[in-house]
Amino acid sequence: MLDKEFKYYLDNQDELLKKYNGRFIVVVGGKVVGDYDSFEQALFHSKKKHELGTFLIQECTAGEDAYTQTFHSRVIFA
Repeated sequence: MLDKEFKYYLDNQDELLKKYNGRFIVVVGGKVVGDYDSFEQALFHSKKKHELGTFLIQECTAGEDAYTQTFHSRVIFA
């Protein structure tokens, strides 16, 4: 489930930043197959060439902020 693509991004993040900083890259297997200005553009063009669920769209930025999300809720576990 896109583990290979995400691992590729993490393993190569520093190198990818030099070329794609601030762009949305499309990763299939262990290869960048496209880069776009927005997530919407990346999805629009990638779904024409690849089946949904077979590619990763990742914003290429420094640090963990591009791939880490924190959700806050008012749920209390007792």
